[in-house]
Amino acid sequence: MERLAIDAEFITLGQALKMTNTISSGGMAKWFLSEHAVYVNGEPENRRGRKLRDGDVLNIPGTGRFRVSGPAPGES
Repeated sequence: MERLAIDAEFITLGQALKMTNTISSGGMAKWFLSEHAVYVNGEPENRRGRKLRDGDVLNIPGTGRFRVSGPAPGES
């Protein structure tokens, strides 16, 4: 499982897809999620605005599994 480092309280699923190089632009997120299965914490997810926080696990079949790792408490 790879680490997906974020420097804010959360990122959206669309941002995560771009950060993992699954899509090349944020505009592709809606299309990608309508055509491919993506799982957040083991549950299917198709909302590009879904907030991912520290500790969430993102599974993108064909790309990989990622654990979201946020900033230390007090940082942001």
